[in-house]
Amino acid sequence: MISSSAPAFDLLIVGAGINGAGLARDAAGRGLKVLIVDQGDIAGATSSASTKLIHGGLRYLEHYAFGLVRESLAERETLLAIAPHLAREQRFVIPHTPAQRPRWMIRLGLALYDGLARGSSLKRAQALSLRGTPYGEPLRPEFTHGFAYSDLATDDARLTLLNVMSAAQLGAQVRPRTQLVGAHREGHEWQAVLQAADGTQQACTARILVNAAGPWTAHVRKMIAGSDGPESLRLVQGSHIVVPRLHAGEQAYLLQNDDGRIAFVIPFEDDYSLVGTTEVPLDVPQIAPQIEAAETDYLCSIVGRFFHAAPDPSQVVWSFAGIRALYDDGRGSASAVSREYRLAVDGSAQEAPLLSIYGGKLTTYRHLAERVLDRLRPWLHGLRPAWSAAVHLPGGGLGPRGLPGLLLELAGRYPALPPDLLHALARRHGTLAVRVLGTAQTEADLGEHFGGGLYAAEVDYMVAHEWAREADDILWRRTKCGLRVDAAGRARLARHLAERELVA
Repeated sequence: MISSSAPAFDLLIVGAGINGAGLARDAAGRGLKVLIVDQGDIAGATSSASTKLIHGGLRYLEHYAFGLVRESLAERETLLAIAPHLAREQRFVIPHTPAQRPRWMIRLGLALYDGLARGSSLKRAQALSLRGTPYGEPLRPEFTHGFAYSDLATDDARLTLLNVMSAAQLGAQVRPRTQLVGAHREGHEWQAVLQAADGTQQACTARILVNAAGPWTAHVRKMIAGSDGPESLRLVQGSHIVVPRLHAGEQAYLLQNDDGRIAFVIPFEDDYSLVGTTEVPLDVPQIAPQIEAAETDYLCSIVGRFFHAAPDPSQVVWSFAGIRALYDDGRGSASAVSREYRLAVDGSAQEAPLLSIYGGKLTTYRHLAERVLDRLRPWLHGLRPAWSAAVHLPGGGLGPRGLPGLLLELAGRYPALPPDLLHALARRHGTLAVRVLGTAQTEADLGEHFGGGLYAAEVDYMVAHEWAREADDILWRRTKCGLRVDAAGRARLARHLAERELVA
């Protein structure tokens, strides 16, 4: 049954992945009335299944994508400034192999990478002698030379979530688990029908409809406009594994396999290593893609090619797969396909537009949002100037002392709580960790402990302020506590959520 009320919006955004989330924030901050919907959880698909890096794209230099690299490096610095609790410098080591380009050429490429960054605050690249050094310790003895450079590591799902939280604070309406099931033009407006998870339908109107559905972009465009349009996507499954920590130290490794593919080995959640990614072509998007056994074997073998010991598939404690929706520029391999994005607009200046986003990457989401609004200016007279680069994401206003200063503040305010817990909350919530903890002074004050440092107080906060509804929302997207919560803890968490739902 369709509700008779039909609220009106300036922008209806379909898709609460990173592109839709960033656009919702930017548009709401410019005074537009925004509604963002998603068929699943916020960051429930690709935007929680990346390699969790904010990077310029070192390997894009091989394809002469200098503009994309420059844009990405500028955004890297911006994100470090507006989300300092989520983004941190990550040093990468590249072991050199005879199959790679000559060492002088790699040094030149790294110098270009640093040069395109234009005054970056990160450490510059350097050549390394690996023999007898901590950087070389986990590597096989034949790797004697290499290079080091810096990018950023982040939590992709929380970065997406913080953009949605910011949008909501600025007045946007947020409806996860809500699907667009129909839309048609009536004059200068879209008449849209939304369906919630319980089957309830509601009509709404919007001046502009934005299709930010990621892997489902072509499907949504065809449903609304009647055709896929001339643009096309190449769908590629990228899978990752998480294993017990493979090496000491905080450095990550970029490994180039004999087939030309690269894989990363990145320190993850203190005790683990994240290894990824693969590239498996897909014909149609899947709601819940799963890693294949062959992908796990492939990732383990790449590590074994460089490290003293390869992880065994039996050691995998978690795996995840996501679908990258790449704008198809006609290149042969998925590695060579551009990470640029394309914006396609259906509709004349006299009718309500549909804008579809093809491609893009985590790093450039904020700039993409600005480009979308620039493209929509003919329908948005008097649009306010861009603003999002200069304003912290929620919890990001750490002050001049940064994260260490926040940790000192939390330790002084909550002296009886474990330092590891305070550190985890600071990384997840930044200055909002104080709202999570409230007046608690002991662990008992935080309510039931589900394991892995996850307490009822944080769960309840995520339900109330972060649209969490199911155990997986919390264990794998709002946190990574699923790595340490056992089956009994997961069952208790599910029961806690169910009881909250009954009370609500």
